[in-house]
Amino acid sequence: MRHVPRLLPLFVATVVFVFAASCSDRKEGVRTRVLVTGESDSKVPPDTAVIVLSVVTQSKAALDAQQQNARKSDAVIQAVKESAGANPDVKTSDYSLEPQRDYQGGMPRILGYEARNSVTVTTQALDNVGAIIDAATRAGANSVEGVSFILREGNGARGQALADASKQAMSKAQAMAQALGGRITRVVEEREGGFPERPESTDRVATYSMNANVSVAGDVTRRTPVEAGSLNVRSQVYLIVEIETQP
Repeated sequence: MRHVPRLLPLFVATVVFVFAASCSDRKEGVRTRVLVTGESDSKVPPDTAVIVLSVVTQSKAALDAQQQNARKSDAVIQAVKESAGANPDVKTSDYSLEPQRDYQGGMPRILGYEARNSVTVTTQALDNVGAIIDAATRAGANSVEGVSFILREGNGARGQALADASKQAMSKAQAMAQALGGRITRVVEEREGGFPERPESTDRVATYSMNANVSVAGDVTRRTPVEAGSLNVRSQVYLIVEIETQP
């Protein structure tokens, strides 16, 4: 019994030495950072239409051009609100009153004045786009400057595109880690590429917009045809991941 106290420190020291030796034999993994990308491209129907209409008036007197434009613009705005459906966003997006000059000869001279009042209509009632153009033209709009179809910020297609792109990028990273015989330890950084949108029917919409006045003037009962088509929603994601492999 008297020898036990002498052997105990030796036993403890041996255990500590063995544990330290095992820790020193364990090799740390090699960590490498890699950049991977993921993309998602899908076609979805738009949920919002944006129409730009203008009333252009000309007269020899500036006040006369302005007053004519004011009367017609009031009528156009009222007609648009009545034909656009529920809760349209109608706002003046541009206004100008400028002299029309003749630059022939010596000094330029003023021939008259031109007033332009542009109104932007944003609506979710896509089926009413043609009716809006027709009503505005009958009320006095004489320039349809464009029709575009977009997605609202809260549309679920945006989030889905981002999720799909992220999954693809992570799948690439996992494949690389497996090929190297390692594992992903963490995602160091993630960057989002954005959501470019392109309507498939852009050319057709532009044609109908430019010919809207002719269609309505020729036959007031004929509705201007406008097709929304579909949008290409594209998302791109960049991931920097850390992969650990054993040496």
